[in-house]
Amino acid sequence: MDKIVYVLLGLTSVTGLAVILWRAWVLRWDGVVPPSTIAALEACRTPDDLVALRARCQERPSPLGRLLLVAADHLDWSKADTEAAVESAARREIVRLERGIVVLEVIVGIAPLLGLVGTILGMMNVFGDLGQTGLNNINDAAKLAQGISLILRATLIGLLISIPSLVAWSYFSKKVEVIAVELETLCAEFIRRQYSGQNAHRTAAEDPDQTA
Repeated sequence: MDKIVYVLLGLTSVTGLAVILWRAWVLRWDGVVPPSTIAALEACRTPDDLVALRARCQERPSPLGRLLLVAADHLDWSKADTEAAVESAARREIVRLERGIVVLEVIVGIAPLLGLVGTILGMMNVFGDLGQTGLNNINDAAKLAQGISLILRATLIGLLISIPSLVAWSYFSKKVEVIAVELETLCAEFIRRQYSGQNAHRTAAEDPDQTA
């Protein structure tokens, strides 16, 4: 039975490592907010620049690029409706970024418990055998101490799995929060700039003398 616990601990360790590597790759800052997309966004001042921004977002898919495409596709709507569409898309992107992080949270909880179960099962076996044979000499006592030492390794392994998972879970959760704020700021600035430009063009068309 205790072997099953060690197998489960091994699977938990492999799963945690895989999720950490996966999330570390997905949550790369350059992958979520590519510098090339930022450069195209900052240069987007005219309709021609908007075409270039669309092309850049399509060439280099990213959460930021997908949100900017949603905003660009709805610029003929009212500003409030465009912001609502971007907010809905942003929630989907955040869910994608958070995918897998909950697995680390689960591992943080179950790894120490699996280690504790392994330790308890081992102790039951050791003391069960001790109850049948008893301690006859110093060698038996030494074997008992050695057995307990081996048994406690299950708890240690559980903790060694849980601690890195806890660190990774906290780090990734905070990074997603930071990314969400950055995406919100960049998209809000893009929408504000586009509608300000539309209002300026509309005012100039309605009152040419005012711009002369």
